[in-house]
Amino acid sequence: YDIKPARMKEFVEMVNKYIHFRLAHSELVGFWYTELGAMNKVFHIWKYDNFAHRTAVRQALANDKDWQGKFISVALPLVEKQHNEVAYLVPWCQLGKPPKEGGVYEWVTFQMKPGGPALWGEAFRAAINAHINTGYTKLIGVFHTEYGLLNTVHVLWWNESADHRASGRHSAHEDARVVAAVRDSVRFLESQQNALLIPLQCSPLK
Repeated sequence: YDIKPARMKEFVEMVNKYIHFRLAHSELVGFWYTELGAMNKVFHIWKYDNFAHRTAVRQALANDKDWQGKFISVALPLVEKQHNEVAYLVPWCQLGKPPKEGGVYEWVTFQMKPGGPALWGEAFRAAINAHINTGYTKLIGVFHTEYGLLNTVHVLWWNESADHRASGRHSAHEDARVVAAVRDSVRFLESQQNALLIPLQCSPLK
């Protein structure tokens, strides 16, 4: 969600206060606000078993008087716009957790060339693994869009701090293994966008 700048604090407080009504219907993976890369945005991931499960949850939420009355009706005037995607974890990645609470998350969006994983999947995986092997960052998940802008891959990382991430990235750029893997993968890359995320109090991923 893009939140009206003057109402960001109010929106976050409302989420932390009323999110338990939403949690009664499905599993929340994480809820963050953006610190760098974009401003006045909140970002959340919900887990569904399948499309039928998501439909059932949406119908239940529409009929939940507490959720609609205490949160939605009050929160919507604070929202500038919404963006929604359906994505799945890539087959070679399991959803991870940070080694400890605290730290920061990084959401990296890669717009890849048309063709899907059959074209760029192997090279992309090698680039991700090269960064993992440096040890400076923790992979949380790799998601490929099913609905939304296609050939988009989102990668969620965790670092102890923004400074730790910066020093790790600097070291990675001097690592020949990373340089080689990225050089191979970038042949299939159209664009890339990064955002630094701070978890809300209610977020399971902290």
